[in-house]
Amino acid sequence: MYNKEEVLQKADDREFILNAVKQEAWVYEFASERLHDDEEITFEAVKKDGIELEFASDRLKDNKKIVFEAVSKSGWVACYASERLLNDKETLLAGCKIDGQILYYASENLRDDKDVVLEAVKNKGIILKYASKRLRQDKDVAIAAVTQNKKAYEYVYDTIKNDEEIQNLITTQK
Repeated sequence: MYNKEEVLQKADDREFILNAVKQEAWVYEFASERLHDDEEITFEAVKKDGIELEFASDRLKDNKKIVFEAVSKSGWVACYASERLLNDKETLLAGCKIDGQILYYASENLRDDKDVVLEAVKNKGIILKYASKRLRQDKDVAIAAVTQNKKAYEYVYDTIKNDEEIQNLITTQK
């Protein structure tokens, strides 16, 4: 519907960009810096496609509503979020539900939060590698991770590797 030349010519036209991102999120990338700091436009862009968070201003990468919306669509885009929001449990949990990879970007504090880690390993077992030492020794977490991906066994701490339930998961063919 839109072409890049047209978008570049109207990159600082707020109404044009707002209407355009509601239809095609890619337009946001080519909006002016001023509009990358516009809360309404940025929210509309990430609502359409979470990856657009990459182009948001630093101020808006610290806006919980915008970042929550983006990671709820594409969990991995947490890599663009502010440090403060990488320590926000609600935001990280939303992303973990669709992409366990988000644990890689989580704060140390949340890498030691059982709710966050369990959610992450349920859909990407191998991400157990980035969980805290304490949770890599947690049987519930280990079982969830190995159930999702047997390769996660490599990151289970030795203290529980020989647990009967965990061993049964490893030896059972899927």
